[in-house]
Amino acid sequence: MTTYAIPAWRRIQQRMGRFGRAARPGPLAAAPRSPRAATLAAIGASLVVAACSWTAHDVHADGVVWQVDNTTTNPVGNWQILGIHDLLIQWTVVDDTAFIANTRIQPAAHLPDWERIGREPWARNVILGLAGYQDEKRARTHLSTLAEQSLEVAHASVPLHVTGYYFPVEIDPTWQDAPKLAAILQRLPRPLWVSVYDQTNVGGKTLADWLAAWLPADVGVFFQDGCGVYAREPYVARSYLDELVSKLGKQRVRVIAEAFRPAERGGFRAASADELSKQLMAYRGYSVYLFDGPHYVSDDLTRALSTWKPKPPPPAPAGPAH
Repeated sequence: MTTYAIPAWRRIQQRMGRFGRAARPGPLAAAPRSPRAATLAAIGASLVVAACSWTAHDVHADGVVWQVDNTTTNPVGNWQILGIHDLLIQWTVVDDTAFIANTRIQPAAHLPDWERIGREPWARNVILGLAGYQDEKRARTHLSTLAEQSLEVAHASVPLHVTGYYFPVEIDPTWQDAPKLAAILQRLPRPLWVSVYDQTNVGGKTLADWLAAWLPADVGVFFQDGCGVYAREPYVARSYLDELVSKLGKQRVRVIAEAFRPAERGGFRAASADELSKQLMAYRGYSVYLFDGPHYVSDDLTRALSTWKPKPPPPAPAGPAH
């Protein structure tokens, strides 16, 4: 899941050139508030209104992905106003460096404030990323090392409501040795998730049949939709999801909505509300996670999504006069 650091989705660059609780307000005070307090109260009220105004016809997401790196150890956002309550952490150990304490792995210089993160409304349920490498080839050829480091993560104590684990070695049909991953996955804790992408466009049925032939039956799949690199349109990604569910079952399939697009001068930019909304609308009925929240889904984009409405169709041309 790396675009900008997104190794899991760093492959995204490879494809181009080449996944708590709010404080309860107290009683009203009689004393006048400071201008700053009034401003903060107004912002809070607007977020409450946005959260309460969600209807079945609005865009919605269930989770947000966080790709931890040295410059993004303090994720902040108001993603809960989109309905988000789950946090998928891409990894807690990357390139032999741990972003959690109490392991035998070399710790990062700055660790996230896990206590604070665990209290966030968008992190009520956490799928804890295990160990990975940013370089995809290195990750795929060092599976045993990553499995050992992942077990260190699983045994560490973290102040989060962990509901599952994610092994950040991404899968695609061009990886000929992917079936060998099955034995590694059997060693890891459950519930367990992996992610899958299709940069060669083999199609949803072919991808689903291939996965079903070797992936352990108790391992879930996050499908990377490919919209962030224009690999496919949302309606095509939806057809992949339908095929995966048909073969693997609904409980084993979730979707990563890529919340970025190629920038004109290289690199990536955040998707617009119109672009991302089309993805979220297409995936209705599936559990959707935004990649990646801290890097691409700003408060401005979150607010725009929370009030987004589809544009009305253009008027039909007038018929011939009689």
